[in-house]
Amino acid sequence: MARESRRSGRETALSADRIIEAALRISDAEGDIDRLTVRRLAADLGVGTMSLYSYFRSKDEILDGMADHVLGRMRLPPEPDAGPADALRTVGHAFLALMREHPSVMRLFATRVTSSRAALRGAMEAVLARLVDAGIPGPQAARCYGFLLTYAIGFASYQKPRPWGRSGRAASAEERRQRTHFYAALPIDEFPHVVELAGDISDLPSDEQFDAGLEAYIDGTLRTLQHVRA
Repeated sequence: MARESRRSGRETALSADRIIEAALRISDAEGDIDRLTVRRLAADLGVGTMSLYSYFRSKDEILDGMADHVLGRMRLPPEPDAGPADALRTVGHAFLALMREHPSVMRLFATRVTSSRAALRGAMEAVLARLVDAGIPGPQAARCYGFLLTYAIGFASYQKPRPWGRSGRAASAEERRQRTHFYAALPIDEFPHVVELAGDISDLPSDEQFDAGLEAYIDGTLRTLQHVRA
């Protein structure tokens, strides 16, 4: 009887937000949304699987809820941007931070399209407003939005299995050294360019590489804006 009472109390405290937060915690820890099952989610929450179906009709609805939750809570720094270049940097780094905070969202972006108003406000309307307010015309702002989002998704996906690229990790320098040694030790007659550029190739998943690509895009965008205004 006591066990039933405790379980009933836990189920009473269940909510859609609590389910989504637990689903994100599991999938982010695993780095793979395929490992998230309704049975595992229910066990993590300490409830029966049927309790989850009171809030979501299927795993797909849970996945949709995860994407909406993350996107709807995207936050941009409150400080105003100095101009178009500053705004593009702000948005680019905000998207990358979002992907890093919730690695599972990269797979969600690749498999589903959200129509949630909360998600559209947080990760689309707010971003477009930021770019337009910085002086980027609407059509160009939309293209910038698309590039920055897909660039962050692609780079974060590439960097995730290559952790030596992340700044601030104590092990990054040693991991990068080992990777450089691996490339440099390849047969030079078969991989002459890889051997010669071993250090540069090891730097490809680095934060500096992300910044270099972002700055190149910013330079191109600023030239386009100058041409339009001329």
